[in-house]
Amino acid sequence: MKKKELSYIDSVHRDGTIWNLSVMVLLLAFPLTVAAVFGAAPDWKALGVGLLATAPMYWAVGAIETITFVPMLGAGGSYLSFVTGNISNLKLPCAINALEQNGVSANSEEGEIISTIAIATSSIVTTIVIIIGVICIVPLTPVLEAPVLAPAFEQMLPALFGGLGVAFISKNWKIAIAPILLMLVLFIFIPALNAGTVGIMVPVSVLFTIAVARLMYKRGVL
Repeated sequence: MKKKELSYIDSVHRDGTIWNLSVMVLLLAFPLTVAAVFGAAPDWKALGVGLLATAPMYWAVGAIETITFVPMLGAGGSYLSFVTGNISNLKLPCAINALEQNGVSANSEEGEIISTIAIATSSIVTTIVIIIGVICIVPLTPVLEAPVLAPAFEQMLPALFGGLGVAFISKNWKIAIAPILLMLVLFIFIPALNAGTVGIMVPVSVLFTIAVARLMYKRGVL
């Protein structure tokens, strides 16, 4: 009997599931192996209490990120991004920029392939840069810690998102007004919000923007 040939998307989901589960096993195997070799183990009761206090927040963030990021990253890009990390500040901008440069939408077959290639390239480049950084960290430390460069490093992420933002805001400025005002109000009047909350606030802003855009569409503003 002839074996049914899988479509591209089906093969992406099959391979992505296999690799993601494999990575999960490896990530869990390392601490368990270290604990077994050195005869060390955590206080399971304290660990359980800590998980009960923090895990629900990460579950919520994970669910929101999945809903908001997957349509923009595509299937292949999502599997890669959720394994390699740095989605909101690296993988997502790379995918969006690649889609923009090629003039394709994220939910098309072309967009699926382009976003996957962009994210894979980003992951490879990031790994190479990290390797070079580890090798050169000692001789480069005085340069990287120079006070004259400190302001530049602090503005790298805003500059990255600012460049992408200008392109998209200019195309959909009516939709952009609401999330910009929301984020300005939140970050100005709630001091607890800082760079560490970006992973939470990006999905919140995305959902808020979708709701506002839907409302504006129904009222004929768009």
